Amino acid sequence: MLASSEFSEVGLVDMKFSLALPAEAMSVPVIRRVLGDALRGLGVAEDCVDDILVAASEACTNVVRHSTTREYEVDGAIDDENCVLRVTDHGTGMGRRAPAGELAESGRGMDIMAALVDDLTLDAGPGGVSVALRKRLTWQDEALMRRLESELVHSAR
Repeated sequence: MLASSEFSEVGLVDMKFSLALPAEAMSVPVIRRVLGDALRGLGVAEDCVDDILVAASEACTNVVRHSTTREYEVDGAIDDENCVLRVTDHGTGMGRRAPAGELAESGRGMDIMAALVDDLTLDAGPGGVSVALRKRLTWQDEALMRRLESELVHSAR
């Protein structure tokens, strides 16, 4: 499981970000775009990017469908080994429920997230609900070569 302190101790961080988003359906494609562009720009392998985006989408969709607040936060840290995301709703806990007709389609989000990431933690309390996701990264071959070249140049100085 991912402890709260692990989010801030991800290691030598290449990138950190924090977004405040409205708890509306249009926010899910926004986070997918921002996160996907960041991961691809760093050279993360496409299958790994896909897993992270689906897991993040599920977490954000849960907020949109069940939140009692008007906005939520997505915080992320990406380093050489991991992508860590925290999706936080500062509402009163697990609020709105899916309408009865949607129940057959709902309820699988946590299982989907757990299958796609290495660690998943759900914290629910009076301060809201927070889902933390950690995925070990795999890299495109050319991204690994750039990192290796950079390390060799740095160590040669």
